[in-house]
Amino acid sequence: MLLLKKGEIHTPEKIRKNCDILIDKGKIIKVGPDITVKDAKIIDVSGKIVTPGLIDAHSHVGIYEEAIGEPGADGNEMTDPITPHLRAIDAINPDDLGFKDAATAGITSLLTGPGSGNVIGGQNLVVKTAGSSIIDERIVLDPAGMKMALGENPKAVYSEQKKSPSTRMANAALLREALEKAKEYIRKKEKPAGKKNKGPEFDTKLEALSKVIKKEIPIRGHAHRADDIATFIRIRDEFDVNLVIEHGTESHLIVDFVAKKGVPVVVGPSLSARVKVELKEITFKTPKILYENGILFAIMTDAPVLPINSLPLMVGYSIREGLPWKEGLKAVTSNAAKICGVSDRIGRIKKGMDADIAVFEGDPFSIQGRCVLTIVDGKVVNKGNI
Repeated sequence: MLLLKKGEIHTPEKIRKNCDILIDKGKIIKVGPDITVKDAKIIDVSGKIVTPGLIDAHSHVGIYEEAIGEPGADGNEMTDPITPHLRAIDAINPDDLGFKDAATAGITSLLTGPGSGNVIGGQNLVVKTAGSSIIDERIVLDPAGMKMALGENPKAVYSEQKKSPSTRMANAALLREALEKAKEYIRKKEKPAGKKNKGPEFDTKLEALSKVIKKEIPIRGHAHRADDIATFIRIRDEFDVNLVIEHGTESHLIVDFVAKKGVPVVVGPSLSARVKVELKEITFKTPKILYENGILFAIMTDAPVLPINSLPLMVGYSIREGLPWKEGLKAVTSNAAKICGVSDRIGRIKKGMDADIAVFEGDPFSIQGRCVLTIVDGKVVNKGNI
């Protein structure tokens, strides 16, 4: 057993001062004042801010490995614009330096998966940032979504190859075609068997896309520009599927429409330079605008586009631009967990949740703040002078 004593705990819905957390067998057993248990290892966190382990809701950690270049670049199979059958789990290196940086910064879970070179890139997942050297033993949810992309990236990749898609129209057309095929594949599978119906021939791509059509996983839709966001929402409505907008750089420009449609947004990486035209409206004001309009949102780094350990800084910049502090915390804890479909296990400090906890000396979202203790599945994976 592990007992954290007298911390300022942000659950994140409320603050509990001089509060204890009891951990056993990887789970939070009890949260409250003056907990006493025989034989528990005690860590004094008095004067420290204690939060749920932070969650980066969009990254490519382990798939675009750091410090090794092309041999570790496994995020885009850019030979076919439609690759829903690809699974992130088969590309992740659990020893990627990004995981270590994440744990040191108090980030205990992240969503990682394919890049945006294809219209349909493959299946992503949610994974713990520390633990076993076998990635399967660190999975929180697999699959957690189907990566898809509209806009500039797939256009650029396949225009260079003299193939479709080379326009936004083709991006959307290929996506619709794939979803229609998946619908028909499901219809044939569910039709009663008989002499005239032996069912469809097995198709690994359509099997994967069937999870989207059945609403078992959402589309995780890469879209920066407002028109691409609108196209994803249009296709979502046509096929009655679930959708999360990734990046959402111009989501604040059509905030009424996004709010009316009830689409969650994972914002970022907002510290990026305007390296392409799709980023010309980038601003740290986006999270505040989404919050004020009742839109569920999270904040991400897109690591290694930005270093994974810059996630608290992304929140801090958003707070500076008017986002309430508590909402900033939710954007990388409870909101991120909800968007990723794992809120039953992570994102809060309460009884029964995974014991993923971060302890900070100073404000976590200030440049002076420092993570001094990280706990993943009840085990200390980062410990400073505490």
